[in-house]
Amino acid sequence: MSFLFSLLLISFFVHSVLLIPFINLLYKIKLQRQLQKTKDALDKPTPIFDYLHKIKAGTPVGAGFLMIVCITLIFLFTFPLLYFFWIPITSIYKNIGSEIKILLFTFISFSLIGLYDDLKKVFLESTESFFGLRLRHKLLLEVILAGVIAYWFYSDLHIRIIHIPFITVVNLGVWYIPFVIFVICAFANAYNITDGLDGLAAGILMISLVSFWVISHAILDTPLSLFITIWIGGLIAFLYFNIYPARIFLGDVGALSFGATFAVIGLLLGKVFSLLIIGGLFVAEVTSSFAQLLSKKYRGKKIIKVAPLHLWLQTRGWHESTIVFRAWLASIIMAAFGLWIAFLK
Repeated sequence: MSFLFSLLLISFFVHSVLLIPFINLLYKIKLQRQLQKTKDALDKPTPIFDYLHKIKAGTPVGAGFLMIVCITLIFLFTFPLLYFFWIPITSIYKNIGSEIKILLFTFISFSLIGLYDDLKKVFLESTESFFGLRLRHKLLLEVILAGVIAYWFYSDLHIRIIHIPFITVVNLGVWYIPFVIFVICAFANAYNITDGLDGLAAGILMISLVSFWVISHAILDTPLSLFITIWIGGLIAFLYFNIYPARIFLGDVGALSFGATFAVIGLLLGKVFSLLIIGGLFVAEVTSSFAQLLSKKYRGKKIIKVAPLHLWLQTRGWHESTIVFRAWLASIIMAAFGLWIAFLK
């Protein structure tokens, strides 16, 4: 336990030291948030998001890149220390190498999609490409990567079942693969959608990861305990610069990676039902956006004025900080409830 807390502090210190010069670097290379570009912007109404967040134009984007590099390197350098201090490495899986492979592949591969998207948004000037990857292209790439990960779950870790508390254990067989694909892609996009207010998504994620850290420590899964500990340390440092008014944003490079990896950790722990509860706010955000999209397409009208939920609350007059702090409180309750569910037989 003392080693894990030491690791958290090391991660926090490393991220804290590097974030300030990294922010200055992003300013220098002009990797900053921009508002929507149109050929005749003066003649068109400003979108609601840009209207509410126009003051944030120019804020550096890309903290996710630094965090992914730091977390990955610290995680890899930690294992020799475990051997040096004679700390046993245990896991709920016989093949620890496959567990680490799945974890790091998810963390890095989804970040590459987001990195390309961030760079395309900022540095390509054409109106058509300003919003980065087209949605269908991004989803296709996500499904391909999630398919690789799902296959490893099925073939390397030999997972076929999901546990539904109070009801039963369901053996999905080969259908476990599309199930994992859906969960990973859903949470990758859910985090990306939630990451719209200063400190909102990162704060919810940090609270949720504490619950997963408790579970991983209880079942003696060393790789997950180490990874989550390092991740939490980095998130604490990032939140110092990301709470309102934010000095830096995560960017798609972090959002897609963090959402997908959060889902994979829940799957590796075998706590799918708890994942939906602990990450309930992410689920609510993506559900509101998806429901809005379907309603506009098939009913020709909106369900609410604007989606996702945090943006709708802003249009209702809620201050950004009020939404974020209350979301954190709700996340604490949901994380506690999900943790209770996780330990039920």
